Amino acid sequence: MTTTALSAREFRNALGQFATGVTVVTVEREAGSVFGMTANAFTSVSLNPMLILVCVDERAKILSILHKKKRFGVSVLKQGQQALSEYFAQGEQNSEAEHRLGLRYRWTPEGVPVLEDTVMQLGCSVVATHVTGDHTIVVGKVEDAEIHGGEPLLFFRGEYRHIGGE
Repeated sequence: MTTTALSAREFRNALGQFATGVTVVTVEREAGSVFGMTANAFTSVSLNPMLILVCVDERAKILSILHKKKRFGVSVLKQGQQALSEYFAQGEQNSEAEHRLGLRYRWTPEGVPVLEDTVMQLGCSVVATHVTGDHTIVVGKVEDAEIHGGEPLLFFRGEYRHIGGE
């Protein structure tokens, strides 16, 4: 059997066959100012200790803030929050757009900003980073968790989806 080189587009299409939830990773840029990034590369790593990971593109603005602050939040978006996913996927963020979107943050007891009105929120501290390919894998120790429920926003085959009912 002969194999051909896989193009970046073919690789992306192949990975698109795996449904993921949509999260927003948030960090406090400076006192009271939050910067965020949409991420679907999020998973649990360990139950003891409680660890998760997120993958951050080396070119992402949030990466230098993560390295400096060493704390971050993860908020799992719920159905109907595509606009939030798209907002945090862009590089530029401003208070006017956040006001239009109705964004609200809460700070965990450790001072980590997370998005209000989401399925679940985690407050984490960075315990390890690993540069691999064009991304940095950020491993976080979970220090705070709040579950609010609701149906998660899903991403599958390049589109937002929802869980079908019976």
